[in-house]
Amino acid sequence: MAAFITLLTEIMPAGLLSSISTGMQVSESVAGQFITAFAVGAVIAAIPVTAMTRGLRRKPLLLFLIGAFAAVNLVTALSGNIYVILVARFVAGLLGGTVWSMLASYAVRMAPAGMGGRAIAISGAGATAALVLGVPLGAAFGRVFGWQGAFGIVSGMAFVLMIWIQRIIPDFPGDRGDNREKLLTVLLRPGVAATTAVILTYIVGHNIIYIYVEPFLRSIGQVESLDLILLLFGIGSIGGLALVGALVDRHLMLLGPLQIGFFLAALAVWLLGWTTTLPIYASAIAWGVSFGGFGAVTQTAIARLAPDSMDVAQSMCTTAWNGAVALGGVSGGFLLDRAGAASFPVATAAILGLSTIILVVGVNRPLSRWK
Repeated sequence: MAAFITLLTEIMPAGLLSSISTGMQVSESVAGQFITAFAVGAVIAAIPVTAMTRGLRRKPLLLFLIGAFAAVNLVTALSGNIYVILVARFVAGLLGGTVWSMLASYAVRMAPAGMGGRAIAISGAGATAALVLGVPLGAAFGRVFGWQGAFGIVSGMAFVLMIWIQRIIPDFPGDRGDNREKLLTVLLRPGVAATTAVILTYIVGHNIIYIYVEPFLRSIGQVESLDLILLLFGIGSIGGLALVGALVDRHLMLLGPLQIGFFLAALAVWLLGWTTTLPIYASAIAWGVSFGGFGAVTQTAIARLAPDSMDVAQSMCTTAWNGAVALGGVSGGFLLDRAGAASFPVATAAILGLSTIILVVGVNRPLSRWK
């Protein structure tokens, strides 16, 4: 729920742009900065705030973050000032980036021995649900309650989540001062920087197509199937997460290349020009399977490569992920303007080739020594 609420808050404005634009009397491009402000906050906060708070007890910290998250969403729901709201969105990103950095290690510490990967996949299900449902759910909330009412609902969900955490979730100590590794030391651990690089490259490639999926589908004559293709992508994402959750603790080194392989299979369909209905639908599912399990695979790898500094290592992954979203948007826009949407599969395939090399050489080799 923490992953779902925080990620839902980030992406929900995409389904509310026209309502925000009309309600605030601003352009849709300005309304789009609701997402930008959140993403910038998440990128800025993930590493330094996680490093500063890693000595704190986990449960009180999580309660504070979710409570503050509820408060800034409430500000968004009640304020009529665009500048106040953008500041609130930025603060929400600061909080969200910190929450994402601590969830995987929290899940691992609660899990039985040898089932940390499955715990990460379960905790990550909230993020997958938000990615699949966030935009349509935000649009539905907006139609019924208004765009500010939608943020009010998410604020209420966060307050309820605080009660849930207080009653059910166990507490754990933070890292003791004499056990804390420096950021550079964590980054230089074998496989950690490589895993971060795999995340960066994969998510850039993914977002080149995902952010500009409408013009891409138009270029292959399938734009009329946009809603169905996104639905199939979402179904595939859920299936991919379930697959990884079942196998990740026993077959982690196999799953990384397999996840990228599903995406490459989808790209092959597009590169070969198989643009009839059935191959396109199958490729959307394969792409979803790849993306849905990718986060759990990389988070589990980081948990094994940096078991004593998971929060800090995960914060590096969070920063890489959010930075890659922005870079993918910029790269995709450049390609769209200069070469057209038909160039997306070629560029993404090249980037994924780099991801595969880094994964096999830089990540799987250190993992092979993990016990």
